[in-house]
Amino acid sequence: MEISAIVKNSASNHEVVVRTNATSQSLLVPPKPAGRGSAVNGGEFLMLALATCYCNDLYREAERLQIPLESVEVEASAEFPGIGLAATNIRYRALVSSPASASEIAELLRQTDAVAEVHNTVRAGVSVEWVT
Repeated sequence: MEISAIVKNSASNHEVVVRTNATSQSLLVPPKPAGRGSAVNGGEFLMLALATCYCNDLYREAERLQIPLESVEVEASAEFPGIGLAATNIRYRALVSSPASASEIAELLRQTDAVAEVHNTVRAGVSVEWVT
């Protein structure tokens, strides 16, 4: 599976498109008030990626484990100490509403943490290559 994102920005236009394999979709992301760049910053999107990944994976893993879920809330946060410095203190929490037992939910949360792809990518410290 190949996943990509494209941001096109000019003084009069701001366009965001994400793609997984052959399926593309546009996201409504506002431009900065001055028009130069996104109003949502990369750190916010990184935290959104972590929260979205875990949320989606909770539903996937719950289905695999046959655990019914009524709702899911995931919050991811980090500290960015300065320009050019990597995030620190990355953490997330999840709240799950389900008729399943507390032990089943705890196991679901643990197993999902182990397989969450975005989390595992960040944890592995994968290199990012600038292509010219």
